[in-house]
Amino acid sequence: MANNETLMQIRRSIEGSVGQKVQLRTNKGRKKSLISQGVLDSVYPAVFIVRVDDGLLSERKLSYSYSDVLTETVELTFSPALM
Repeated sequence: MANNETLMQIRRSIEGSVGQKVQLRTNKGRKKSLISQGVLDSVYPAVFIVRVDDGLLSERKLSYSYSDVLTETVELTFSPALM
């Protein structure tokens, strides 16, 4: 079972990557997933925000909690290939 220390470790690892490009794989349920790329914009005590460029002058910000990463609802991939 996860405790606060586990969530703090996840937060620290994400916090060190602010400003880097990231690939998100979001589980939408029933074998559906969404893959998108963006930039890790900011980190807050309960959530982190990713800025995603949809093209055609459209940009949106998505927020996720650290428990989403813990439960594998959201998978983050930081890769030099994305930069």
